[in-house]
Amino acid sequence: MTPVAPAPTTFSRSRFRARSALLLAASTALTMAPIGVTAAQAAVDRVRLGSPTDVSRASWSGPAYTMNGSGGIVAATMTRAVDAIRGGTGTIDVTVVAASGSGTPECDDIIGLAGVNSCTTLTMTAARDGDDAQANTDIRNAEFVYFAGGDQCNYAAWKGTALEASVESVVAKGGGVGGGSAGHHINSDIVYDACGGSATSAIALGNPYDRSMTFTTGMFRWPNYADTINDSHFVTRDRMGRTMAFVARAIKDGRTSGGKAWGVGVEEGASLYVDRNGLATLSGPSAYVVLGDHQPEVAVSGQPLTYSNFKIWKLTSGQTYDFANRPTCGYYLRSVTAGVPSGSLYSGTPVTSCSPGGEEPPGGTEYAEVEPNDSRTAANDISTRTFPLTVTGDLKSGSDRDYFQVTLGSGQTLSVGCAVPADYDADLYLLSSTGSMLTRSVNDGAGADESVTLTRTASGSATYYVDVEAYSGSGPADYRCAVTKS
Repeated sequence: MTPVAPAPTTFSRSRFRARSALLLAASTALTMAPIGVTAAQAAVDRVRLGSPTDVSRASWSGPAYTMNGSGGIVAATMTRAVDAIRGGTGTIDVTVVAASGSGTPECDDIIGLAGVNSCTTLTMTAARDGDDAQANTDIRNAEFVYFAGGDQCNYAAWKGTALEASVESVVAKGGGVGGGSAGHHINSDIVYDACGGSATSAIALGNPYDRSMTFTTGMFRWPNYADTINDSHFVTRDRMGRTMAFVARAIKDGRTSGGKAWGVGVEEGASLYVDRNGLATLSGPSAYVVLGDHQPEVAVSGQPLTYSNFKIWKLTSGQTYDFANRPTCGYYLRSVTAGVPSGSLYSGTPVTSCSPGGEEPPGGTEYAEVEPNDSRTAANDISTRTFPLTVTGDLKSGSDRDYFQVTLGSGQTLSVGCAVPADYDADLYLLSSTGSMLTRSVNDGAGADESVTLTRTASGSATYYVDVEAYSGSGPADYRCAVTKS
């Protein structure tokens, strides 16, 4: 049993926002550097706490990261990051980047931690501020950069500015990076930027291409953290459904490097500390890793999401997730059918017995075609499998057909939804036991998905055949068909 760590100490961003403008101006005037630059002249509001002189050192021992579910600093993970970067000796400089607000709430908390030499707050309210010379000097001279809460769309606007390379240089020299809430979002490989408004789970599952579902890629890609999409305030604001939609969109839109995507949802008050080897340790209430490892069955504009078997890891305080060697067991499964999730999304019984390849053992919820299955007499029999079932296969020639045999009882409904890769145009047929066509789906175009539904009204049970056929094109890329019986 994993021991439960004490609740982390968190500091609220909002409690400092009510400071008077007079106090802020006085603080800024006293701490500005270099000498001669005044607040009136600066494009970026800059406040430095602690030593006015940067630490000088040849090498650092990071990188280290903190991924926080809400905007405040979590002392436990921030302290671990500081200690890891400085290698247990000396001190580091920290820069906090904020796109809104006033005061220095994060630095007020960071400066009191052991091993911190200085903390500089940069409030940068315009996209052009990403190229501000003094701001980039502060970032490059720091050993840790923390993105505050706020609106991640403002942070995404700095993509392509000097700030992007400056932050990357901190990690490259063995420093670290982190953030909370919006600052958590901007540190994932695929960023939900919320530039079209904030999506709820209901909106995202009802239409994964809603105008609020916008993403930025190519800004930061941290070692061991590829193909991730961060989300925050996770349980409190019920964001599991929208993270599922984020993951499905990332895969469907080809934003990932290997056809898989990992959502990383962190609850308010919680923080993931990720070390230089990619091992993440949770401090605080909970965090979730949501893996999508296949194409969605239905993910099109204006239609609700259908996606079978998201793999979900739940972490509690003190538990770990290895992003460098991503686990293949310990998850529970949840599916979404026509926008409706199956079961409780925030808890489940973990799968513990996985094969070396990471899939469920025989009898599980995924079935890969076995050739030859090019006719009804050679059909793969999936009748005794567990449903809902994901059937995978490929159409390696323009004349390829794949048949699957299934049994329906009186009153049962069979639904088949196939996600077709861009390599070819496939058609989907549902046949009777004698081979008569009962229904079909023949959407035009390579990569066009297909779906059919049939309810058996006659008494007794009967055999049916699912027939996936190449219409034009071919290739080794897998189609994935979600097969359900209800």
